[in-house]
Amino acid sequence: MAKSVTTYVCSECGTHSPAYLGRCPRCGSWGTLEEERSAAPTARGGRAAAARRLATTRLEEVLDASLSRRSSGDAEVDRVLGGGWVLGSALLIAGEPGIGKSTLLLQLAQHAVEAGRSVLYVAGEESPAQVRMRADRLGLGSGMELTRENDARVIAEHVRAVAPDLVIVDSIQTLVDEDGAVPGTVSQLRDSTALLVDAAKGSGSTLVLIGHVTKQGSIAGPKVIEHVVDATFALESAAGLRVLRSMKNRFGATGEVGVFEMTQSGMQAVKNPSEAFLAERPRGVPGSVVVAALEGQRPLLLEVQALASKSPYAAPRRVVQGLDHRRVDVVLAVLERRLQLPLDSLDVYVNVAGGLRLTDPGADLAVAVAVHSAVTNRPAPDGTALVGEVGLAGELRSVGQLARRLEEARRADHPRLIGPRSRELPDGVRTLQQALALLWGDA
Repeated sequence: MAKSVTTYVCSECGTHSPAYLGRCPRCGSWGTLEEERSAAPTARGGRAAAARRLATTRLEEVLDASLSRRSSGDAEVDRVLGGGWVLGSALLIAGEPGIGKSTLLLQLAQHAVEAGRSVLYVAGEESPAQVRMRADRLGLGSGMELTRENDARVIAEHVRAVAPDLVIVDSIQTLVDEDGAVPGTVSQLRDSTALLVDAAKGSGSTLVLIGHVTKQGSIAGPKVIEHVVDATFALESAAGLRVLRSMKNRFGATGEVGVFEMTQSGMQAVKNPSEAFLAERPRGVPGSVVVAALEGQRPLLLEVQALASKSPYAAPRRVVQGLDHRRVDVVLAVLERRLQLPLDSLDVYVNVAGGLRLTDPGADLAVAVAVHSAVTNRPAPDGTALVGEVGLAGELRSVGQLARRLEEARRADHPRLIGPRSRELPDGVRTLQQALALLWGDA
């Protein structure tokens, strides 16, 4: 009999450790290392594997790999998916409790039923009566198959035999792949996901898994879950809205976002996200500017805020929310060094209003102008949007899809766009100093 090997796996981030530790060495969580046993590899097993013949296929003999897609029934979801559900794909949607994951997927399941497709809804966290109560509240009809089965092997066999068009598992943390196992452990998450993904790809079903997030906001469970699925999405809250963001997508653009509003009738798409994100922006206040950002392939107008105050500490604080703090540190260094802006004794706070996370490097200019405005106590003119990447020499570098950003700015009633000089923006500027001079005339 092969000897078993004991390792310890963090339930928060999936880090392996040969010995038990009170604190995970990777994510820093306490008491999250769980024991996991597996059979040790043997020389005999290695020889048996080496004796098997490797099956190969010539690339030109592979069948047409063009993707077969079906609309999800929601234009915003289709945007994030890259065009709709892909047959035989596996997707993971994660988010905080109560954010609206179950509501959104129940609506998408109803869209599929209305389109004549078969749906299997695995309700691991709620009773059938609770699911029916939500469906009645949302005004949804009937037609989908519902089960409370939590054995991943039973579900996988059903998917292979029946091949439903859409399979929704709410949530993957409730499934087990062996009798008597504890749901939610690292081994159960990993093995249950692998079973369901294999069944979905073999039957051509679209598999959607709902997952939880950790206290740090990352997807709970081992990283192998994210590696096995074809696409990973995060449902977040921002400015009272819901944002569905593509974290990984083998069939579409990574970083694409869809914006929704939670209403009494469920999740409704927001037709003009820029207007919604700028609805509460104060006018004529120093430190508040508008950035023409690009998330995925979608242009958005967002508010970037900055506040500077005298620091009581020897080392002034730098607090950043919604932006990469390292990029903000670079912008602050450029302001200090190239423009001689006195920041050495000031606490600086930079924030994307509404709680949206912004990854676009084109937000550098907006951060610089917001901080300069806060320090000099001069508000930015109304109707002006900013875009541009700031270099270490104080130069303004070009950004992608400037024409689409300009079009969105004009549509959102911000006809003046200050950014890097280019074919799309011939009256643009080349340096940060020139941008400030164009904005205020005497910077």
